[in-house]
This record gives sequence, C-alpha cells and structure tokens, in this order.
Amino acid sequence: MPVPITGLYAALCALLVLALALRIIRLRWRTKAGIGDGGDRRLARAIRIHGNAIEYVPLALILMLIAELNHAGPALLHGCGIALVVARLAHAVGFSRTAGVSIGRSVGVVGTFGVVIVLAATNIAVFVN
Repeated sequence: MPVPITGLYAALCALLVLALALRIIRLRWRTKAGIGDGGDRRLARAIRIHGNAIEYVPLALILMLIAELNHAGPALLHGCGIALVVARLAHAVGFSRTAGVSIGRSVGVVGTFGVVIVLAATNIAVFVN
C-alpha cells in the first residue's frame, strides 16, 4: 500500500538530518576533532542538535506511517508532517543560537511532542474502536 504523505515528510526530515550531519562534519574539519567535540562548544551543540533530531524524528515518522496505513485523514497527516518539520527546524535554529532557553527550542520541543502525542492518540483510537 502506498504511503505518499509519510514518504514526503520522511524525505524532508531526512534532508534536515543530513544538513545537521553536514554541519557537524564541517565543524569537525574546522576544529580537527575526529571523535567527540574536542572541547569546542559549537561542535558540542551541533552534535546534540543532530542527536536530538535522531531521537525524536524516527518515532514521529513511525507513528505517522502507522496512522497513514490505518487510513488517517490527509489533513491530520499533513498537519502533523508540517508541524514536525517546522518544529525540528525551529529547534535546530534555536539551539544553534544559544544553549539556553530560546523560542526556537521551545517551539521545537512543544511541536515535536505535540506531533508525537497526536499521532500516538490517533493510533490508540484505531485500536480502541
């Protein structure tokens, strides 16, 4: 069964994760840090931004895939997909600018958690009904 909506957002998230990885590579070259962060705060932050995306994006996409396979509506799926991409971009930008609290990080966390909660609830509702 085709899953074009999840496929679209998986592709967009993949490009974002690759962009975050390329940023780490660039900083590794600049700092000559082969493993770890070499004590460089920018590199440490870039590694954490990438790691955070790797922790949450797959979970959200798995839930989206299951919801799409369970015939969730396109509006719900696109809404969650757009929210996920925007949240992850906001998180990356906000965290890149400061390791402290920021609007971007807050939008990223709330948006990502919101998507996961909505998709989890959607999948639970399919089971219950």
